[in-house]
Amino acid sequence: MNDRAIAGAFVPETFDYDGGRPVTVYVPPDPPEAVVFAGDGQGISQWGRFLEAADVPPTMIVGVHGLTDEKLRLQEYSPVFDAERFTAHEKFFVEDVRRWTESRFGVTLPTARTAVLGTSAGGELALALGLRHPDVYGAIFCASPGAGYKPTEVMPSRIPRTYLVAGTQEPFFLENATRWATALRNSGANVVLKERVGSHGGAFWQKEFPLMVAWAFGRE
Repeated sequence: MNDRAIAGAFVPETFDYDGGRPVTVYVPPDPPEAVVFAGDGQGISQWGRFLEAADVPPTMIVGVHGLTDEKLRLQEYSPVFDAERFTAHEKFFVEDVRRWTESRFGVTLPTARTAVLGTSAGGELALALGLRHPDVYGAIFCASPGAGYKPTEVMPSRIPRTYLVAGTQEPFFLENATRWATALRNSGANVVLKERVGSHGGAFWQKEFPLMVAWAFGRE
């Protein structure tokens, strides 16, 4: 699948945030019917090729690049380590990048057609942003979340639909995903939890992405 020619386009942009933060957007060949905002966008934006190979609606990926410094990345992605840094990144991700996407591409889709996606520490980001902004994101896609950000005793009254996946060979992350699935279900949320054969960072993340999109946006 990696060698398949891609019909869509990749559009890069660099914002002033934090001394210059790149964003890479995958623009599908047909007008987008859904949009996914993702952390670690330098890699996840490239997953558009997997959507083109699947029977899913045309979906734009707005990939906000993550930091290579793992400590700073965790501080941006999880609200429990550095609240000030997380909040600044949250504003950039949720407000600035989204407004730019609407202006640059003319894409203004309803909450029900908008998702937030993350893997590993980025999975914590997806959960945190989805739970904090259910008016923006109608779905949360989370693969192998870390354990810094955990469910609270009292969950929000409004929770986006949530799709979790983790691998059988990454028990720590599978436990985290299961903890979240249980907490969200107990709060009345619509939750899917998939357990796949694979280790952390494995190909199952990429393979699961079209299934997430189909589940949230149609053509299952």
